[in-house]
Amino acid sequence: MAFIEVTGVAKTFVTSGGSSREVLSDVSLSVERGEFVSILGTMGCGKSTLLKIVAGLIAPDAGRVTIDGEVVRGVRPSAAIVFQNYSLLPWFSALENVRLAVGAAFPDWPRDRQRQQAVQHLESVGLGHAVDRRPGQLSGGMRQRVAIARAFAIEPELLFLDEPFGALDALTRDSLQQELARLCSVAGRPITTLMITNSVEEALLLSDRILPMTAGPRATLGAAVAVELAKPRSASELLHDDHAAGVRACVIATLTEDLARSRSVTRRGLQQAGSVRLTDAPAVKPTLAAEGEG
Repeated sequence: MAFIEVTGVAKTFVTSGGSSREVLSDVSLSVERGEFVSILGTMGCGKSTLLKIVAGLIAPDAGRVTIDGEVVRGVRPSAAIVFQNYSLLPWFSALENVRLAVGAAFPDWPRDRQRQQAVQHLESVGLGHAVDRRPGQLSGGMRQRVAIARAFAIEPELLFLDEPFGALDALTRDSLQQELARLCSVAGRPITTLMITNSVEEALLLSDRILPMTAGPRATLGAAVAVELAKPRSASELLHDDHAAGVRACVIATLTEDLARSRSVTRRGLQQAGSVRLTDAPAVKPTLAAEGEG
């Protein structure tokens, strides 16, 4: 059995108006211990919902998730999660944001040791000079560095990344991607990582395998594509590597074909519904928006 096993997972959300939307349908996934797997798909297809289910933040409506043979019921103490929106406490310093996580993971450690662990990991992401600053005094890239330091400071066995660099500018994103790759390689033990992203290049840079997710609703996972390249990798190397080009083409083709199929199904449905409405309803005057109001 793989370290993470997802079997037949489904999830439906009910809106405040009472309508329902089936986000995930029959999703299955296996991740080996120490593997870095990326789930890649279009915005809104259900990637983050799947990550939250695997991480234990929300429960599936059907199917099950096991980690190391145990059914997931809540977030595991050995897991760290990094979100796109940093999730830092604004009234605490960078140091205290990290120390609080260390204290929760290692409650028996003396406070001085917890602080030392926090400082060490803030220094490892280049924030040794900013340990006393609050999140509001930090740039977006620095805030995400704090979040990454917090994740590694608890010495996780599992790392869940929910589009961690999506809100950053291109230069900061490239820098932090390399920083994450370095931290994973020097952690001293394998960290099983599941990352959600909508960037093919990011997935290529970091992953052992990439799984495309189909467009929702009723999203599921396509066939995995292995990235058989030595780590660490650089973006410039990937641009000129034949294997990387093949992986890139395969993933993009899978996503493009699925998106075209999804749009075709939607278009046929709209045409069928539209033919009924046009037959039964009187003509109406075009709206201002249709006449060019911007």
